[in-house]
Amino acid sequence: MTFRNRPLARLGAVALLAGGLCVMAAAPAAAAPDGADLSIKAVVGTKVAEGQQVKTAFAKVTNGGPGTPSSLVVKADTSQIDWDTMAVFPAGGDCSGEGAGKPALWTCVVAPEDIPGPGETVELPIVLIKRTVAVDEPYSAPITVTIESPSDTTPGNNSATARIDVSNESGVDVGVIATDVKTALRLVDGVMTEQAPLYAGDNAVFVGEIVNQGDRIAKGVEFTVQLPKGVTFTEQYEPCEYSADKRTVTCTDKEFLFGEAVGALITFPIAVAAGVTAPAALPDGSLAAKALDVAPVGTPMPGAARRSAIKNVKAVAAAERVTDVDPSDDRDDFAVIVAAKAGSGGGDNPGDNPGEGGQGGSGGGLPVTGVQAGLIGGIGAAVLITGGVMVLVARRRRVVLVTPGDERTAG
Repeated sequence: MTFRNRPLARLGAVALLAGGLCVMAAAPAAAAPDGADLSIKAVVGTKVAEGQQVKTAFAKVTNGGPGTPSSLVVKADTSQIDWDTMAVFPAGGDCSGEGAGKPALWTCVVAPEDIPGPGETVELPIVLIKRTVAVDEPYSAPITVTIESPSDTTPGNNSATARIDVSNESGVDVGVIATDVKTALRLVDGVMTEQAPLYAGDNAVFVGEIVNQGDRIAKGVEFTVQLPKGVTFTEQYEPCEYSADKRTVTCTDKEFLFGEAVGALITFPIAVAAGVTAPAALPDGSLAAKALDVAPVGTPMPGAARRSAIKNVKAVAAAERVTDVDPSDDRDDFAVIVAAKAGSGGGDNPGDNPGEGGQGGSGGGLPVTGVQAGLIGGIGAAVLITGGVMVLVARRRRVVLVTPGDERTAG
């Protein structure tokens, strides 16, 4: 029997995203005469908390270049999964499953516009659904994810195996998604808009998401954004702590509450140094987040993420940190993709001007502004559909924020 999903959002209760397919956006793919170096960087987020029924894991596919593949197929071997215990549905494209009622092999054809270009990473969702909420004892089984592309020159790194774990641990399960930055902020007809491509000297916006896929409400959050060399923050939010080179920021809010199916979008205005040599994929950007505490049972569950005050990071002691059920998805890397202008000869090495950016690469100081200027009112509420399913900020220009909704009491 063959099962199909186009996309998986059509599977009854497991709607993934209101705004489109759950795949990180990539530049339109083109033919790759010089080939590409595709690899599976990691499969993360495969452990499910005891009281959680739905979770989204991710297979991270990276392109080391130099070309962009014309096609990409992702296969997931679920033959060793007990479907009476756990259902597993990859959602990274036009997916079909083979098997008599319990798919043993999934094949997903990734849309051309979602295939990663040189230096880019695509996050391919894998939805995990427990058949029952209660767990008598832990369960574990392997899943193997493999990628195939005729343009790939190094097939030896195209497969990765991870274990799907149904845990009897209860707690918070923080996960993050950080998108590659590929669009510039440009004034179009009087409106500031994100448009590709991103050139050296341009301003841009970093967008990330933090979500709790655990079965307990998290109280307090700390997150850190690290920018690549040649990229800097252009504004400073007073309650956050910045590094001297304007490439690292840490923000903390001890009172921020978020439970299952509640996420937060964060944004920071950034700039690429004018001296960056283009084209280039500037690596080593990252977003990492941690919950600081667990709210007591009976705490009102926010229907959407609260707006955050982002308290001073120095007020948080290390002893306040809590154990995360699945720490494998607490950090996500991203790159800043800089295009070359037609006829441009490029600029300096990005590492030579780590402090430059903003207005044409000016190295001036950061203006001090309020949190509301760039954190979408502190931390805004992400659009979520069902319990435990992580929203992707894939279509960045389609991101929709909602105000906090009704509350319910956690059991």
